[in-house]
Amino acid sequence: MKSYVLTVTCDSQRGVVAAISTYLAEQGCNITDSSQFDDMETGLFFMRVAFVSEEGVDQETLSRGFDGPATQFGMNYQFHDSAEKMKVLLMVSRFGHCLNDLLYRWKIGALPIDIVGVVSNHFDYQKVVVNHDIPFHHIPVTKDNKPEAEKKLLDVVASSEVELIVLARYMQVLSDNLCKKMSGKIINIHHSFLPSFKGANPYRQAYERGVKLIGATAHYVTADLDEGPIIEQDIARITHAQNSADYVSIGRDVESQVLARAVHAHIHHRSFINGNRTIVFPPSPGSYASERMG
Repeated sequence: MKSYVLTVTCDSQRGVVAAISTYLAEQGCNITDSSQFDDMETGLFFMRVAFVSEEGVDQETLSRGFDGPATQFGMNYQFHDSAEKMKVLLMVSRFGHCLNDLLYRWKIGALPIDIVGVVSNHFDYQKVVVNHDIPFHHIPVTKDNKPEAEKKLLDVVASSEVELIVLARYMQVLSDNLCKKMSGKIINIHHSFLPSFKGANPYRQAYERGVKLIGATAHYVTADLDEGPIIEQDIARITHAQNSADYVSIGRDVESQVLARAVHAHIHHRSFINGNRTIVFPPSPGSYASERMG
């Protein structure tokens, strides 16, 4: 048997679910998990269906045969082979907590991805990356060489056939060109204090203001800095007994967990961009592998 995921977006209309389930049944497929959402404001319908082909039908045959119902209902759709791991490029600067967390989850199988490389504008984590037998690309970025640095990055993306870029605390702004080229395929993590605590040392600012909740947000990257559709968020409660160093430590833990959950949702095709928002369906049975995310 072969396992697949079908993702569908179209206008909300009668008969879509019936058409999908009927087609899969006719192909000898058995649905193992299904999630759907009707957005009453936009009039759009979103659906994710996990299924197994008991007759071993290949992905190309499934997709070609689905053209009929897809055209009838105006569906944007894609079949994904669950056995194929998404090619992911990680990017990091000098804060390594998110990178180390992703590498650990990848190593134990909790994040079933193919890490095709790590890009950094510093050498701080070169040894860590190389010790994992992952290609390390040092691309320094200054105010004078940004176009050249971006070209090198685009070369890495193209040569490695990157399907997803994860900014694991990469502290450089990506160009509008790259954001558009990889639209919906770049995930970033930041503290949830924006815009209240901008600039350097946001956790110190939060401490000085007596913040009681520390949070983190993972979102898709757009040309508008830190304004992309949100995928995942979480918080941790703080007390007056904790100092600014505690804020940083707790904040890093939250950031790592939130980013991992966002990546997990994306690689399992559970996240759909819906204008400035996202539709994120709950995990399928067994998709957390050996570890519950976060």
